[in-house]
Amino acid sequence: MLKLEVCCYGVDCASAAEKAGADRIELCAAPSEGGLTPSAGSLIQVREAVTIPVHPIVRPRGGDFCFTNTEFNEIKSDIAFIRELGFPGLVVGLLDVDGHIDLPRMQQVMALCEGMAVTFHRAFDLCHSPIVALQQLTDLGVARILTSGQQQSAESGLMLLKELNRVTRGPIIMAGAGVRLSNLQKFIDAGLSELHSSASQRVASPMRYRKAGVSMSSVAETDEFSRTCVDSDMVEAMKVAMSHSSPVRVA
Repeated sequence: MLKLEVCCYGVDCASAAEKAGADRIELCAAPSEGGLTPSAGSLIQVREAVTIPVHPIVRPRGGDFCFTNTEFNEIKSDIAFIRELGFPGLVVGLLDVDGHIDLPRMQQVMALCEGMAVTFHRAFDLCHSPIVALQQLTDLGVARILTSGQQQSAESGLMLLKELNRVTRGPIIMAGAGVRLSNLQKFIDAGLSELHSSASQRVASPMRYRKAGVSMSSVAETDEFSRTCVDSDMVEAMKVAMSHSSPVRVA
């Protein structure tokens, strides 16, 4: 069965995605950073508001995935909190200085996540050897790998995605990065059974008064009066398209 995971940056977006037919939510904060660990309040509220599986991301900062000891302790604390709240899974990824899977730390992560479904996120797209990494993550017991096929977009990385999907003996290969209604059939035709999309749109602020010339971001052109939200119509359209297709078995 084809499944659509929607990346949501907040409780309202997660609720909208569920109503539109999403199969699973990846809950994040900070879209401009590519997704960071959600706040405690967001985690607690989404557990009350959403009934489909929600997998929060555990990522303490933007940038690379080679973390200091302090950052790793933060990761472990967040995992413990997420597990205590009863989430069925989470999304995480750690690399070492040479771009390989950080096996000693991932072993600790997997022990902390016992009984939960672990997605290894797009840290995979920065790793040195994707086939070796796939085997290591298989041995660790990771449930799925979110990847763009080590390219800027999943469509550009389709060749590697197909190969990973062909050889995997455990983790589900889930395509993500630029997956949208216009190209999702390409991933289905490639034999992928799970797709990840932000299905997002920019929504204008409801504020009538708008102070000009002041930004909360160091990026001067940031628009403080719009934000990233899920496009529920897009989620619904993607699910309709997926319901009319079936994953192709690739030998």
